[in-house]
Amino acid sequence: MLALLGLLAVAGYQNRDKIGAALNNLQTGSAGTQGGLGNILGGLNTALGGAGTSGGLAGGLGELLNSFKSAGHQDVADSWVNPAVPTRGLTPDQVRESIGEENLAELSQRVGMSQDELLKRLATAIPEAVDKLTPGGQMPTEDQLRRQLLPS
Repeated sequence: MLALLGLLAVAGYQNRDKIGAALNNLQTGSAGTQGGLGNILGGLNTALGGAGTSGGLAGGLGELLNSFKSAGHQDVADSWVNPAVPTRGLTPDQVRESIGEENLAELSQRVGMSQDELLKRLATAIPEAVDKLTPGGQMPTEDQLRRQLLPS
């Protein structure tokens, strides 16, 4: 989950092409040549368990949704997945409640952002990304998710 959050915080869903290139470079070991994004994603490589780990990103997406549901935000999380319901936004406080202080501190350190900036970015990026990553209301498989995040 931290890896997925880090990707969303650093580049956001809108920049998934850059995320894909960075993840591909992690697989080939050349992330160090990318500067800021490559260095940040290099730090997230451990959380990803390596870019090729089965279930890594899809499992992280499921964990992310469950964290919001467990924190009392099930209706909000469900709105991102259910195409019959308008996608609801998040507040930074809802993100903080859902991902927890420990995860927030670790993620803030790994991506090199203040917690306030990180919370603002995640509050914007999470609903949009989850909505687009779950077309038709279905959770993607690992392969489907990688095809969406790692364009060829």
